[in-house]
Amino acid sequence: MRRIPPPLWALLLLGATWGLSLAPGLRDWPVLQTRPIGLSLIAVAMAIVFFAIVQFRLANTQLLPESKTNNSLVTDGLYAFTRNPMYLAMTVFCLGGALWFGRMPMLIAPVAMFAIANWVFIPFEEAKMRRQFGAAFEGYCLRVRRWL
Repeated sequence: MRRIPPPLWALLLLGATWGLSLAPGLRDWPVLQTRPIGLSLIAVAMAIVFFAIVQFRLANTQLLPESKTNNSLVTDGLYAFTRNPMYLAMTVFCLGGALWFGRMPMLIAPVAMFAIANWVFIPFEEAKMRRQFGAAFEGYCLRVRRWL
């Protein structure tokens, strides 16, 4: 599962749940009138991703979760509020996409994105950071929550 990058997971989940929403029995469900809320959430998610990437670039550290090491431990800016702003943004993006389309079965996408991030990607990354940064990472974990 980790071979597929997290942003692609978000898009795949939205596509799969959109397809699911067109299945017989589900396609007749009412469409929610939540497009403005969805668009707002998508915009917030994109802004979070942008600023998180800028922080990683300024710290000269790796973006990809599959990297063997990281050049630095980023703990300020967005990372002072959540240890995983990019995964949070991808989950919010999925919620925004589901609300944009207004299809109730698509609300599975943000739940699935959260699950994939929380139980597939984050444990791998946290183990890597513990090995590499030790006590500094442990202290960071005590100060800042995994999500919010």
